Amino acid sequence: MHEELIREWIAADPLRMRALHLARGLDLPDWCIAAGFVRNLVWDKLHAFETPTPLDDIDLIYFDAQNPSREHDRRFEEELASIDPELPWSVRNQARMHARNGDAPYTSTLDAMSYWVEQETAVGVRLDGDGRIEVVSAFGFDGLFDKRITPNRRKRNSAAEFSARLARKNWLWIWPELRVGL
Repeated sequence: MHEELIREWIAADPLRMRALHLARGLDLPDWCIAAGFVRNLVWDKLHAFETPTPLDDIDLIYFDAQNPSREHDRRFEEELASIDPELPWSVRNQARMHARNGDAPYTSTLDAMSYWVEQETAVGVRLDGDGRIEVVSAFGFDGLFDKRITPNRRKRNSAAEFSARLARKNWLWIWPELRVGL
């Protein structure tokens, strides 16, 4: 049920559909658009916001162990910006992000998401070859739909990172019905 609601909400959002079509055009391996792209939309809907919360960035993630260079990601960002300069792209190959995050090497995009600081952020969407919306999540959807924000216990030092992100992102102010999960 939660996945179907996400599909419906994404499909009805012209900006998000535009971003998904552009991302699919890059033909990246194991890709999705994740984090606030989905999380914010769900929280906006659950809070009955009439206007969507603006996106700071659009997190396009993928997994390509054969080409993990940051320069490769920059080229994708530049290509996307040249097609649609209004969208704030952030492209990251998850095959290299373990080094920045101090984790063991990731094996896939979903595995990388399972190390993210908050569980409810570890959700993404992509278009399959037929244009259908696929929804992926490292922790399921219950917390997201229960209006929780929950630290990921899998992460070392997650409590400090979680608290810092909670304060910096102002989630409890933007979405006042959110609860911090433990």
